[in-house]
Amino acid sequence: MMSQKRVAANIIKGSLGNLIEWYDWYVYAAFAIYFSTQFFPSENQTSQLLATAAVFAVGFLMRPLGSWIMGRIADKKGRRYALTLSVTIMAGGSLIIAVTPNYQTIGVAAPIILVIARLIQGLSLGGEYGTSATYLSEMASAGKRGFYSSFQYVTLVGGQLIALAVQIVLQNLLTQAEMLAYGWRIPFVIGALGAFVVLRLRLSMDESTTFENLDADQKKDAGTIKALLRYPRQVLTVIGMTLGGTIAFYTYTTYMQKFMINSMGLKPQLVTTINFAALLIFLFLQPLGGALSDRIGRKPLLYTFGILGTILTPVIFIGLQHTKSPLIAFLLMMVGLVIVTGYTSINAIVKAELFPAEIRALGVGLPYGLTVAIFGGTVEYVALFLKQAHLENIFFYYVSGAVFISLLVYWRMNESMKTSHIEREAGSLTVSPDEVSGK
Repeated sequence: MMSQKRVAANIIKGSLGNLIEWYDWYVYAAFAIYFSTQFFPSENQTSQLLATAAVFAVGFLMRPLGSWIMGRIADKKGRRYALTLSVTIMAGGSLIIAVTPNYQTIGVAAPIILVIARLIQGLSLGGEYGTSATYLSEMASAGKRGFYSSFQYVTLVGGQLIALAVQIVLQNLLTQAEMLAYGWRIPFVIGALGAFVVLRLRLSMDESTTFENLDADQKKDAGTIKALLRYPRQVLTVIGMTLGGTIAFYTYTTYMQKFMINSMGLKPQLVTTINFAALLIFLFLQPLGGALSDRIGRKPLLYTFGILGTILTPVIFIGLQHTKSPLIAFLLMMVGLVIVTGYTSINAIVKAELFPAEIRALGVGLPYGLTVAIFGGTVEYVALFLKQAHLENIFFYYVSGAVFISLLVYWRMNESMKTSHIEREAGSLTVSPDEVSGK
């Protein structure tokens, strides 16, 4: 049995890779307010943000493909191999964005290259989620899987925080003109270099014992769609769980920054500070939620997110519309993030517990990637489109309705701790095949 020190070391190495991948992904969203003018010339700020949001959404379209490719690799060749490959691909995408000339220099080729780079990043990130969730869940000790797997969102939010921290530093070092001219390229260079550093760390990780213990029969169909189709209920559960969670998450994180600037009229520097403070607290909430789920189960947290997210989302955003106070804006954003923690802190472990080892990375990643591509990646676009059509409030109820649909799924699903494939493979849980499959 692997020592706790070695388990923690592997969790840290896997998580740092996750952190840099999400930093690279979020830098685009954080700096869109600066480079949108460089790739999409227009007199209207909302139109420029709409164009960059569309490219943001396009990147999500590659995530299902990435989930399929990397999930198959992770289930066939190992978790470490797939995680190493994904961070390498992400480094390439960031480097392309960093060096691409603007629209004034190369014309329409600029936004085309931007789209290609985001497709590359989407491919990488699509593979990262399912494989990372699988690796962290399998490497964690029994009784602490919720806690350890929560570090997927610790590093996910950490990547966003680092992107915001870089933004704060650059905003204080460079003028607005310098940020527009070249300052926005700096964080993409940082991301590319960071990815190459993390690559070396991932090469030194241990492979998951669960994967290494797969026998020849299990490996035969490992990572195939044919094997995945044996678990239709679990696939639908992942889709239903993710629907409300991903829409709420991207609403309260990436879109919130633009909402505060574009709808509330707050200054970009102030909004960056508010978002940084709120997300820092959100980061520390993740392991607390994960540890709590190890004690009381996963469903109580999911119920909390589903009920409060359904009821309070419109209240929070309508409240933001009617205030100019930075403190109230921070507090309302914080309420939203506390609610979302009920989903984010445990979604990785819940999904991983649904599938056996030979199909776990693909089972977690592919339905998640499809749902995020359709709904998570279009959050900003839908919100900005409705604002431009003077129907902004409809978006608040759109988010609320999505969370309610997920709430219905949480009500129907089994408590994953009691039917966990991971615990069954570790020999710490004895249940019948029918109980595990949810029949």
